Amino acid sequence: MINVEQIYTAESQVDSWETIQFLYRSAIKEVGTKLDILNDEFQHIHKYNPIEHIKSRLKTPESIVKKLKKQDYDVTIENMVRYVHDIAGIRIICSFTSDIYNLAEMLGKQNDLKVIWIKDYIKNPKESGYKSYHMLITVPVFLSDRVVETKVEIQIRTIAMDFWASLEHKIYYKFEGKAPENISKDLRACAAMVAELDDRMLQLNEQIKALTTEADGD
Repeated sequence: MINVEQIYTAESQVDSWETIQFLYRSAIKEVGTKLDILNDEFQHIHKYNPIEHIKSRLKTPESIVKKLKKQDYDVTIENMVRYVHDIAGIRIICSFTSDIYNLAEMLGKQNDLKVIWIKDYIKNPKESGYKSYHMLITVPVFLSDRVVETKVEIQIRTIAMDFWASLEHKIYYKFEGKAPENISKDLRACAAMVAELDDRMLQLNEQIKALTTEADGD
């Protein structure tokens, strides 16, 4: 088994950026299938779906080039694979913060997935107020003549976190990362509201589950 970086040292195994795109698209499919199975299993056992919906995307060459230049790397396919970790990205939207950690734990227990790193921006939000749970994993892509370990970045958020992050993303690109202080301040205030909403919705859900359990026991 080789990883996606090592394919450059094997002569004629990779001929173009199109081949790299194929590998990352395949990795997204592999992880997507795992998530569907985990969601179905959770429904089967607990009669509840932790996943509201899943978004996936393959980073555009233009965006990758921009990121490499920002980090002062030469624009080569090898550097794209080695230093840009979010070429393949999957975003999982959950109802509650407890779902995020349950799902992350289930993914971490998959024998063929390797967790490279975890960044918990829920317990440790960014200065802007951004909250999300990030995992960088590798997944084996089984080809006809070899298996290639390919990186996928997974982001797990609640619906409220995703709504906030979507607005932050628009503001970031509108002002090229330098939003006026009053807008940044309001955005941080909204992040606090989102955190409170998530906490209260989780508490409400726990109350509903407790009452349901009591009713079932009667």
